[in-house]
Amino acid sequence: MAASSAQLGVAADLLALLGDTATEPRPDPQLEALTLAVAADLPVLLWGEPGIGKTAVLTQLAEALELPLTTVIASVHEPSDFSGLPVLGDDPAVQGVPMAPPDWAVRLVRAGRGLLFLDELSTAPPAVQAALLRLVLERRVGALRLPAGVRIVAAANPRSSAADGWELSPPLANRFVHLQWTYDHDVVVRGLGGMWPRAALPRLDPARLSEAVTFARRAVCGLLTARPTLVHRLPNSEARRGGAWPSPRSWDMTLRLVAFATAAGTSREVLSMLVRGAVGDGPGLELLASLDRLDLPDPETLLADPAGAELPERGDLRQAVLDGVVEAVWKQPDRSRWDAAWQLLVRALDTGAPDLVVVPANTLAALRRPDWDVPASIERLAGAVSLTRQADKAATRVAAGAGSGR
Repeated sequence: MAASSAQLGVAADLLALLGDTATEPRPDPQLEALTLAVAADLPVLLWGEPGIGKTAVLTQLAEALELPLTTVIASVHEPSDFSGLPVLGDDPAVQGVPMAPPDWAVRLVRAGRGLLFLDELSTAPPAVQAALLRLVLERRVGALRLPAGVRIVAAANPRSSAADGWELSPPLANRFVHLQWTYDHDVVVRGLGGMWPRAALPRLDPARLSEAVTFARRAVCGLLTARPTLVHRLPNSEARRGGAWPSPRSWDMTLRLVAFATAAGTSREVLSMLVRGAVGDGPGLELLASLDRLDLPDPETLLADPAGAELPERGDLRQAVLDGVVEAVWKQPDRSRWDAAWQLLVRALDTGAPDLVVVPANTLAALRRPDWDVPASIERLAGAVSLTRQADKAATRVAAGAGSGR
């Protein structure tokens, strides 16, 4: 008996050594997206195949943020565990029947803060999902309201790989920011070696908070003004209804995410994960495209100082800037503005692809007034425009020849 106890003690020591791991700063867009959504106090749902470390990530996140972790397996609970258990008082006709919360909710309220992890969400039957609606949105369990310091993260397996899986109901799905969780080979190998990525909340710049809110509202409201059909679009298929889709609620979450990402200086990759996880791929990508255009320099600023202008590197954004400059001259034609626009086109020719200046150059030339002298800079552009036209004609001839040879 003594020998067996000693061996169990040695086994415990070995297990402790195996569990002794450390963390390191390491770029991890998935983890960064998760921590930003947690900082924004939005419910997050991690989708991924079984065994890829979703639960382990939440455990490590709670430790890094120094939040007590409370794990609730949704599928093994009854609806009353979330809506509250009725408890008869002395006089129900006068006092009513209070709905008593479960013990895990009471512990969270006593702690005042924590990370509530709703695991195996896709195996919860519809009745349990309905009971979760109030918990996820209003943070209420029975008659108890969870404190503001509690964050909610859930995990789910796709229905095809879940044990007795169900599709998420549209009302419940629309309350989450959906993140597709995948494993990274290098992260897994290094983690098994004892070094995992470190989870940390984003560093928000206090000086940029007001600017971030203004930018987020301008971006979301600008898109929805131009694309009113995106305000609410319930998908047709049951499977897609269980994911991210646009509604006033999810656009409100998106606005919050854009503001937090702006204040934190988050990368476009991380922001893309978040906005597509809130309103879906199509609307999310449209918003990202409009964000690119919001970041474009003001045409009037460029016309005021063409020699010092900084043009975007990306071709589509540079084209949009040049078109905007020409449009500004068209709206307010002036000799000095016309000359400044030509200087900008020359700068674009010197720093980027020549074909991007062809259309703006032709449009700008058409705006010339009879008393405006032709600037010398046009000579530099003439060669690029001529070469581009020759290339277009050659491409047309090649295409015609290939067609006739069939």
